[in-house]
Amino acid sequence: MNRETLSSMTKAELVDLARAMDLPGRSRLTKAELVEALAAQAPVEASPTSDDAVTTFPIPGVSEEDRAEARVRRAGLYGRLAGLVDQSKRCTWRSIEGHGCGLPIVRGTEACTLHGGPSRYDTAVPATGRLGFDTWPTLFRHLHLASYDVDPIGLDPVIHEMVWHVLNGLYYDYFRVDVEGIENVPMDGPAMLVANHGGAALPYDAAMLSLAVLNAAPRPRRVRVSATEIFNMLPWVSHMYRKVGAVYASRDDARYLLEQGGLLGVFPEGSSGFMKPVWEAYHVQRFGRGGFVRLAETTGVPIVPVAILGAEEVHPAVAVSKRLAQLVRMVFPQQRVEEIAVFLNPVPLPVRWHIRFLPPVMPENPGAEPDPLRVLERSEEIRRSVQTALDAQLAARGTAFS
Repeated sequence: MNRETLSSMTKAELVDLARAMDLPGRSRLTKAELVEALAAQAPVEASPTSDDAVTTFPIPGVSEEDRAEARVRRAGLYGRLAGLVDQSKRCTWRSIEGHGCGLPIVRGTEACTLHGGPSRYDTAVPATGRLGFDTWPTLFRHLHLASYDVDPIGLDPVIHEMVWHVLNGLYYDYFRVDVEGIENVPMDGPAMLVANHGGAALPYDAAMLSLAVLNAAPRPRRVRVSATEIFNMLPWVSHMYRKVGAVYASRDDARYLLEQGGLLGVFPEGSSGFMKPVWEAYHVQRFGRGGFVRLAETTGVPIVPVAILGAEEVHPAVAVSKRLAQLVRMVFPQQRVEEIAVFLNPVPLPVRWHIRFLPPVMPENPGAEPDPLRVLERSEEIRRSVQTALDAQLAARGTAFS
């Protein structure tokens, strides 16, 4: 910004802009000094690129080689994210009360990631150009001011960014997720990602699937995972689950998302996959009645099968209980779960994950209502492709932790 533009702003707005640009000593400067300091401020590198600047977390059982690899991978992600914003230009959005934005603009646009067009709900660009706890004061400011919109399904870009940053600790340092075949995920337009399911306690696989696309793809697209009923019934959990990008397990929400050009994550095994005992781990269950195939055909979107290795070992289920399921149904009568997994470890095991994206399966007759028998056949074909990929991954790896 030039001095004339800066001089027309109030001191409070200048302080907000200085905070967004991490200008040291900003609170002690007069308005004239703030104008001069901001005008002379050189574009700030938005992310660390050296190993020493990237923080990893020591985990028992995780080798120093793994930690070094995590630092390199984080640095690569931060470098890619830094290139998505232009730190030399600032968003000119103002609230009705006169509060300025001050965030860097997304390259190729004239606005920041919070005040851009509808594509901001699909492409995840950090508001300041980087991920880190030091950016949270800026994020909390915009969250407090409610200076941006959420999408019609409920995604909150600020909450999503915070959760993305926190869960990267699991992704890089704890589960050390390896990704293969990311080129099979389209970088533009709608697609359905169909994966095997596991976890027993929490939907780790949904989180890691989303992070795999955010962290490994050339363009960090959001994967909107279809959530099961129980997450939609718990008041606080339901609210937060939608804010971080999940959608209800309903045909209307799924269709809307695909029609808007988004990525939909689906786990057709449902609770039968999520609650598998350890002796049935990676034995992919029936993919329901193939509803995801029917939706893909009628909307004309490709299906990308995904094989996730690791989710079914973080909380090995030693038993399954129908009585616990009955108790759940007493509290949540609409819940359809028949069995509840019983596991012994309250803390997830540091299993090394491997996520493989398989070549996309294109719709046979886009936009047409498919034959029910063919729906079941295609569903089984996709299930078998995921099972084959899992079998190959299991045969190729050493132990679950290496």
